[in-house]
Parts: sequence; structure tokens; C-alpha cells
Amino acid sequence: MNKYKQLTSFGQDLLGKNSLIDAVSCISQSAKNIIGADRCSLFIYNIEEDELWTTLADGIQKIVIPFDMGIVGQTIRLKKPIIENDPYGNVNFLFDVDIETGYYTQNILTVPIFNLKREVIGVLEFLNKEDSFNDEDLKFMILFSEYVSNFIVKNPKSIDLEIFK
Repeated sequence: MNKYKQLTSFGQDLLGKNSLIDAVSCISQSAKNIIGADRCSLFIYNIEEDELWTTLADGIQKIVIPFDMGIVGQTIRLKKPIIENDPYGNVNFLFDVDIETGYYTQNILTVPIFNLKREVIGVLEFLNKEDSFNDEDLKFMILFSEYVSNFIVKNPKSIDLEIFK
């Protein structure tokens, strides 16, 4: 099945979800299958606490970091997606997470999630695509992130910050 048919199927599945907690597994599995990434994390930006935390982080517990740290934080600051096929060469990369988890990050693609005011409310992060991430992946995942953004904006109560504490 081509990527756009998979995206349509994902959109239909997402419509059936009532909360972000119900949707995160659908988001992760669909994104990983479509893009060919090993892992997917969805970071939510808590403006009140100036923190990012994962609602989903494949293979590890919840990650909480200051909003301006790491490549995910860089994505928020720039309000732009980032491809990093040499994360250990990037000064923003938080290699401590790899050390703590025993997971080796080979490449990263991050895509901001915006609200209706074009403020960043979260970031999708993809790790370890076999052949590295490219501009086609980036363009497609921007489109994918718009589905996630629309879901969150249309279901504002789906992000009850208390569920992440």
C-alpha cells in the first residue's frame, strides 16, 4: 500500500479515537509503518512548566526535558522540522537518553505539531530509519503531523496535563 493510502487509513482510524491516550498507539504504529522508523515519540509542550514530555516513547518510560533541550527542543525553538542523520555530531543531541536506555540513536526526524495559532504544542520524533531520513520523509511527515494537530485541536480535552504527571 502506498504512503498516501496509508495516511488516509490512519486518518480514518484517528477519527475513531476519543482521547490522546487512545490515539497515541495508532499514531505511533502508523507513523513507524509509513516512514520505516524503528521508534516514534510524541512530545507534548507544557508551556506552563516549560517542559516537554512524552505521551508515547517506544521502548522506554516517560521522558521529561526542559522545552529548549535536545533536538526536540530545537524543533520547538525553530518551529521547523529537523533531519539529523548524525545525531552524535549535533551539539543539541541528548545522548544521555541513549546511555540511560541502552538504545543507540543513528538518525532522527522531528516534526513540530501546531495549534490553530501556529504555536508549537508538541513534536513528533522518529528514530532510526534504516537508510537514513530524507527530504521526502520530512515532507510526508509534515502532512502526517497535520492529522495529529487536527486531532489534538479538535479534542482539546484529550490533553489533560494531569494524565502525564
